[in-house]
Amino acid sequence: QVQLIESGGGLVQAGGSLRLSCAASGNIFDINDMGWYRQAPGKQRELVATVSRGGTKNFSDSVKGRFTIGRAKNTVSLQMTSLKPEDTAVYYCNADLSATYFTGFAAYWGQGTQVTVSS
Repeated sequence: QVQLIESGGGLVQAGGSLRLSCAASGNIFDINDMGWYRQAPGKQRELVATVSRGGTKNFSDSVKGRFTIGRAKNTVSLQMTSLKPEDTAVYYCNADLSATYFTGFAAYWGQGTQVTVSS
């Protein structure tokens, strides 16, 4: 059983900072990309940032220069600075992983953590 456990969401004023963390646990053989997505009310889930196994990072244009992503073993973090009200959303951790040597890679998701930025 694979689990992605997120932490670190909350309420912050515009211009403030928050750090999200996510740890993957359970039967894990290998992990490719890990990253963060978000979904605001009435909108589709969108990519925020990803980091590959080799450390290549990818950011959405809306967060470039404000958010950073880090990865260590089976954990991924998202440092968010200069937060704006439009960053308000449920943030989901994602991992592309293989549970065993014999299974292929599949996308796993965390339960989501709420980030609310007040103006």
